[in-house]
Amino acid sequence: MTTPNFRPAAIPPHVLEELRLSDDAGAFRPSPVHDTSGAPLRCCLRRTRPGELVSLVSYAPLRRWAADTGVDPGAYDEVGPVFIHTGPCTGPDPECGYPFAEMGALRVLRRYSGDGRIAGGAIVQLPTDLPLAQAVVDEALRAAFADAEVALVHVRAVEYGCFQYEVRRPVGPASV
Repeated sequence: MTTPNFRPAAIPPHVLEELRLSDDAGAFRPSPVHDTSGAPLRCCLRRTRPGELVSLVSYAPLRRWAADTGVDPGAYDEVGPVFIHTGPCTGPDPECGYPFAEMGALRVLRRYSGDGRIAGGAIVQLPTDLPLAQAVVDEALRAAFADAEVALVHVRAVEYGCFQYEVRRPVGPASV
């Protein structure tokens, strides 16, 4: 389970509704696909299950964060493919821990400053033991947010660079 201060964020429901109509690359009404391969869903932060109807859409996570916070992501604005449920989604299970932290995968934790610029990063290899993998992600996030300039972290798959989820700077007295 994640440390209470570090919360992986799924794509918010209002953004999902927008992406189902027109994605961040301007494609209108993405075509749904049946995916039984266990693709990572960014709407509920779990893998697809056989027979689920999902859509592959283009998503610009830093652009969306920058719009919410009033900054310009400049050249760091990226658009990439993500899978989402084609229809309504119940969202992530708050007890699930860090999503996609399995099977010895490589992850990059890309740090962004409050002005939307890259502020460093780290590559971590996740152990094959799930509780240990959760601890490795937790420690990498703790290290990232130890830098007071870091406002959010994007967790990405190293192999394809795919955005997995984001974690924003924790708020509260025990932030890091």
